Amino acid sequence: MEQAAATRRAILEAAQRLFENDGYAPTTMAAIAHEAGVALKTVYVAFETKGGVLRALWNMLLRGDLDETPVRERPIFRELLNEPDPERQLRQNAANSRQAKERLGAVFGVIRAAAPSDPDIAALDRRILTEYRESQRDIVKSLARKKALKKGLGVERAADVLWTINHPDVWQLLVGHRGWSPKQYEQWTADLACSQLLKDHGAPR
Repeated sequence: MEQAAATRRAILEAAQRLFENDGYAPTTMAAIAHEAGVALKTVYVAFETKGGVLRALWNMLLRGDLDETPVRERPIFRELLNEPDPERQLRQNAANSRQAKERLGAVFGVIRAAAPSDPDIAALDRRILTEYRESQRDIVKSLARKKALKKGLGVERAADVLWTINHPDVWQLLVGHRGWSPKQYEQWTADLACSQLLKDHGAPR
């Protein structure tokens, strides 16, 4: 079991290097096998297709490990939902978002670039954004239960706002293209989320 997990991780790490350096389309299953130092058959048995490799890589980077427990069922997310202070909750969400994007920001760029020409990757892209909005909506529902949302701001509108603030494209624009540091990104998204969602909260610092 441990050997199989180690082999799986080695394949995914090799694929990450190739996807990020060469792009999705030019990277072949044979190249991934060579980079990982395993037989080509091993890669196919573990992941079936190149799209399967990319999906598994995304899931590993999103969760930080090979455990298949969904993010929304993990202790770190449950603890976030149970945080009693609304501002601390949003700031911790920004920190969690920054940490995740440091792991997977480049791979998200690979997915977005490949999606227009590959239906399987386009489906993965849609699933990523849908699941991310659902997790942000969970946080907003928690804020609503605390009666912490601005007056007149409903759950769905607030979920759209929080999802947009923490959207991976914003990371790509500010950190990838404009050169913001991850900590600057975290501070800005936290401040903006608090100012846009929480009642009795001023403008971003």
